[in-house]
Amino acid sequence: MTLDGTNTWLLRAPDSPTCVVVDPGYEDEPHLRRVVEAAGEVAAILITHHHPDHVQGAPWLARATGAPIRAWNRTLCAGEGPLRDGEVLTLAGLDLEVRHTPGHTADSICLTIAHADQTAVLTGDTVLGRGDGHRPAGRRPRPVPGLLRLLAATPPGTVVLPGHGPDLPDLPTTAAEYLSHREQRLDQIRAALTHLGPNATARQVVEVVYADVDQSLWPAAEWSVHAQLAYLRKTA
Repeated sequence: MTLDGTNTWLLRAPDSPTCVVVDPGYEDEPHLRRVVEAAGEVAAILITHHHPDHVQGAPWLARATGAPIRAWNRTLCAGEGPLRDGEVLTLAGLDLEVRHTPGHTADSICLTIAHADQTAVLTGDTVLGRGDGHRPAGRRPRPVPGLLRLLAATPPGTVVLPGHGPDLPDLPTTAAEYLSHREQRLDQIRAALTHLGPNATARQVVEVVYADVDQSLWPAAEWSVHAQLAYLRKTA
């Protein structure tokens, strides 16, 4: 479920004596000690969303470094308050713009970094280095098409720094590919509902739409279909 594992990002401008740590990962002490050694003085620990493979190690790292923890979800924060949509954090010689991007989870955020002539976006699990990380955002329909259109409108050449997998060279291209895949899947679900009936469960839809996919992946597919059904029923 974590592909190659969870990426922990250490951010600083070239001349900055401090560092920002994004998504420390699990409470894996060997990993966290390597983060401490590489980071030096930590200005802040930022969390892209509440899943334990991103946030579990944050309290350990905060104790080790004295740095505050900030996230969209207030319950994850320590030392400072929650992040706000549109907030610009000036840390470690960088300006980091916070964007609330509910989809993978209700509390997911992305961080945009513009430095010199390069722009990058840390996407957490909103956009992965491989595959599609969307799942239901709590009990609300996830605004996948609108969110992906927003990401697809970012400047060409915006680098993707994801929560899992390798970095990608162009966020607009990746977001457009996600959007195309999502729209194709929504069409498949609409077609399935014409046969199964409008009140079909997510599991019933998965058995039709994902019939050619290994059944070990069906539980993850069911998360996605739950959200897609909610989206379709809300927009019908």
